[in-house]
Amino acid sequence: MSFFGLFGNTEDMSTGTYAGRESATDRAARKDTEARGKRAAHHRKAATKIDRQVNAEIDANRTAERTGKRGRGWW
Repeated sequence: MSFFGLFGNTEDMSTGTYAGRESATDRAARKDTEARGKRAAHHRKAATKIDRQVNAEIDANRTAERTGKRGRGWW
């Protein structure tokens, strides 16, 4: 803001043009927080998908053990 101080309009700029606007630092922090939240949600979703696949495989193995069919084909 020292550049604007040369012209003597720092008060005008702060009360008029940029009044009520989000600062660049605040905006960057907000964007970073949003991005972190999206990444975390993606990882949670991926983890639950993998968990479901593993659980389905375990259940299939248990079922195969109970029925005595361990990959012997159709006979």
